[in-house]
Amino acid sequence: MRLSSARLLPAQHGCYYLHGEDQDALVEAAELLLADGDSNATRLRVDISELARVEEASRNRGLFGPSWCYALVRNAQSATPKQTEHLLNMSRSVVAGNRLIICAPGIEWRKALHKKMKAEAALPQCEFSLPDAVEFARWLNDEAGKAGLHLAPQAVPWMGERLCGMRQAARQLIERLACYDNGEGALLGMDMVGELLGERAPGALEDWCHAVAMREARGVSLAHRLLREQQVAEVQMLSWLGARMQQLLMYRWYQSQHDRNPLQAARVFGEARTRVSAEARCWRGAELSAAAKRISGAEKLIKGASLEDKPVVIERLTLDLVAAGRLDEGW
Repeated sequence: MRLSSARLLPAQHGCYYLHGEDQDALVEAAELLLADGDSNATRLRVDISELARVEEASRNRGLFGPSWCYALVRNAQSATPKQTEHLLNMSRSVVAGNRLIICAPGIEWRKALHKKMKAEAALPQCEFSLPDAVEFARWLNDEAGKAGLHLAPQAVPWMGERLCGMRQAARQLIERLACYDNGEGALLGMDMVGELLGERAPGALEDWCHAVAMREARGVSLAHRLLREQQVAEVQMLSWLGARMQQLLMYRWYQSQHDRNPLQAARVFGEARTRVSAEARCWRGAELSAAAKRISGAEKLIKGASLEDKPVVIERLTLDLVAAGRLDEGW
């Protein structure tokens, strides 16, 4: 019996099988299932090696009336063949009033446990797939709204792109932003969010990437400003620019394959969605490949033992990418 995550609560079944790649969402749903129901029930969180504890607690009916047992198995994906059979038998014999929540985050489809659980037609099952950045940004925006935060429009998709799938980290960021806001409802922009995420001047970095992708001469002055005035790390600049060039390459490829939505297929999100199509028209395919190699060469100089001045490497790279004909020359 397949259930969507939205239909898990209130808990109406004795046993649940939760699996999938989105570990944070899976654990969160499992904890909600464990918390739901009789406040006096015994609640256990056990590893796959501790199934005997669940059986013992399930048999204990209490001295003063029924005492229900709700148990959460945290790591069923690690089950041995013997533990798989044990857990399967337990899932088929949950006493009415008790609850067994079987969690298998990241389990491979080839695992015997997964195949056997999926074959149980009457067993409620829910898969937690990794969200895409757009879906995660939607969830993030809802959480920020609940916390009373007022985020700049471009900040939410950017946060979604950086934290995609990491719900706990996202909640911690929202808590920190709430401390900065202090209930004032002020607009929190990209720079504030970026500082808390360890990204310096994300707004200026996006402007620089766009200028380079459009092959505009102002990219050189923007690079100089990022390096000299805003003290942005060279590695961070290379990371942003490399990601943008990769998006352009993938966008062009999916476009050549006549994909219905090349932007989504190339995983282009946030502010870049409104810019990449125009940027792609500024490059030939061979030039994008050459640009990727040039960025890789700059990265080796930045991270290696080169004696070259690192800001000079970045400024020269920027000039090579925006100036006509320089990509054809050697490094």
